[in-house]
Amino acid sequence: MSNFVLVHGGYQGAWIWHPTVRCLRAAGHNVYAPTMDGCAERRHQLRHGITVTTQAQEVADLLFYEDIDDAILVGTSFGGMLISKAAELARAKLGQNSVQRLVYVDALAPQPGETCADIVDRAPDAPYQRLELSQGPTAEDMENRLFVDFPDDLRAWAVARYTLHPNGGTDVEPGELDGFWAQSWSASVINCLQSKNPSNAHQCRTAEKLNGTYIEMDTGHYPMLTNPEDLTQLLIAG
Repeated sequence: MSNFVLVHGGYQGAWIWHPTVRCLRAAGHNVYAPTMDGCAERRHQLRHGITVTTQAQEVADLLFYEDIDDAILVGTSFGGMLISKAAELARAKLGQNSVQRLVYVDALAPQPGETCADIVDRAPDAPYQRLELSQGPTAEDMENRLFVDFPDDLRAWAVARYTLHPNGGTDVEPGELDGFWAQSWSASVINCLQSKNPSNAHQCRTAEKLNGTYIEMDTGHYPMLTNPEDLTQLLIAG
């Protein structure tokens, strides 16, 4: 039995993991899937001051207050930044054994001095909203482009749950992940081949920099929704 902590990406919440949570629990594992501050059902808490580090601290606090030992932190998309920072924070407070493994599922892992703009290739004509506290693609863009390969019922379900992401949580600040990259970790990278972002080159580099396992899935960016059984098997296998 393993302890999985599943961390969502941008414009999402815990809901993105629902099918995978069911599969992991059916296989006998403990699973936690928090929704980050300012996202999804917590969107009413949106405010200035939410950052990658504050959201990562929520994950580290979850490990502490729930007494989760040897956690397997799984992050997707922007969640890759969160599990990286959370692992660093948890190790400093809880000791070497608090995080057993990191799993990046089509996730961002900026190197020191790098921003998300250096990694993500956004279509210049794609509709995008920038508000005082949050930003992200329009719901129509999610439906017609990012979720376009979903079955109709799943696409409608996902679009109804989409929310903009806190501005401060969309990128890392200079030096924010330097401490993470200065340490050694047990990690694996799952690259979703049908997804444009993050690129194959970025994910291969992440696996190389972490001296981790590199795995490919022939899926789009959201295998936790579209291929939960296959993703579950990869997470369990390590």
